Amino acid sequence: MKRIRSISLITCLLLLVFCFSASSSFAQSKTFKLTFSHHFPAAHPVAVCLADWAKEVEKRTNGKVTIVMFPGGTLTPPEKCYDGVVRGISQIGSTDLSYTRGRFPLMEAIDLPLGYRDPVIAINLSNAAYRKFQPKELSDVKIMYFHAHGPGIFHSKKPIRTLEDLKGMKIRSHGLSAKIVKALGATPVAMTMPDTYDALARNVVDGSIAPIASLEGFKWGEVVKYTTENFGSSYTSPFFVAMNKSTWASLPGDVQKTIEAINEEWIPRMGVVWTEYEKKGRDFALKLGNKIITLSKEENERWAKKVSPVIDDYLVETKKKGLPGEEMLKFCEDFLKKN
Repeated sequence: MKRIRSISLITCLLLLVFCFSASSSFAQSKTFKLTFSHHFPAAHPVAVCLADWAKEVEKRTNGKVTIVMFPGGTLTPPEKCYDGVVRGISQIGSTDLSYTRGRFPLMEAIDLPLGYRDPVIAINLSNAAYRKFQPKELSDVKIMYFHAHGPGIFHSKKPIRTLEDLKGMKIRSHGLSAKIVKALGATPVAMTMPDTYDALARNVVDGSIAPIASLEGFKWGEVVKYTTENFGSSYTSPFFVAMNKSTWASLPGDVQKTIEAINEEWIPRMGVVWTEYEKKGRDFALKLGNKIITLSKEENERWAKKVSPVIDDYLVETKKKGLPGEEMLKFCEDFLKKN
């Protein structure tokens, strides 16, 4: 009897080992087909870079993960992209955090008019701030990485050289940029990016505030004559690339490590894409004969002082919510000084 029991026990153990090995082998061989939603048009340089990320994931996971792209907001519109990832409507998504203002109160520090001069700094700061503070507001997804556009500055039909020139001007803006426009003495007019061209052409607005890349990307260079480099009060907007948490958890460990390695590579790559996009917008405007106005150091300081209430509001709001807004702001300011 003892011998029979021993044989039975060994047999059970062998079966358990076999089942574990088989399930492990199945997990390793299983393939994953994921969807990726974002709002950029398919031909946009950023959309191309996001698609290249997806191709790299497929290549380096040896086809274990394939990703189907849904550009142009065709799967989820920008304002619903994040919730779409949380709910699994898309397994991956990317859009501007500012499309759902108030949803990410701590990370809104990145949007503030802190004096950005190029997109690379904005991208590096976005990723560094997220890593340091790990905001709870983003804990219901797995963040891949952040990217960000270049400095938000003024593009207008009339020259803007001083704060006084802004008085009485109607400036297309949205979200936080509307607060910046108002603080600087102009009148903000809420409007989408695609609608701005016609509004400028028909003199509904006198100008817009956005990255210089917009002059080519949305052809605004054809309907404005001046760009003002108000870097003392320039802002940016971070874009997340996130994966559904359950989807991430279902991926084998080796696949997760591969994707995380690719994410790190794509942070500087996005910096190159946004920088080239900025140059394209600048070159487009200059080719049309547009003028680029650079504010003096003194004038930039005046503009920076004027937008300080926007920064103060951030501190008040984060304090109300019990968030470390002061620490986040100091981190951002120190980062920008060092870079």
